[in-house]
Amino acid sequence: MPKPLVQATGRRKQAVARVRLRPGAGLITINRRKFEDYFPSATNRMLASEPLRVAGKADELDVDVTIDGGGTSGQAGALRHGIARALVEVDPETRASLKKAGMLTRDAREKESKKYGLKKARKAPQYSKR
Repeated sequence: MPKPLVQATGRRKQAVARVRLRPGAGLITINRRKFEDYFPSATNRMLASEPLRVAGKADELDVDVTIDGGGTSGQAGALRHGIARALVEVDPETRASLKKAGMLTRDAREKESKKYGLKKARKAPQYSKR
């Protein structure tokens, strides 16, 4: 396997994606599995590969990714963020278009922690008058 051109990290919720870009034919490999096998949902595949389409590098670079944590939607978001960051390192001129599309911004929304005395973060036990 050739040496990576650039490495970047993307995060979303609890998911972390370590992205490596190499010159190639546009192949995306996630945890040593094919892109289509890892994300059977077309929505997640479209979301994750969006930065490559916006930058116009979909068939020029191979993407090798290691993802852990979170669920499928969070992992797709983390992959999107990581690819966008890596593309900016490869070609700084793509930054404006990726920034305008909102792909370089880390989505900081996290799960709110559960509070003691409550059933969930905000859900209280049912009130009983008698």
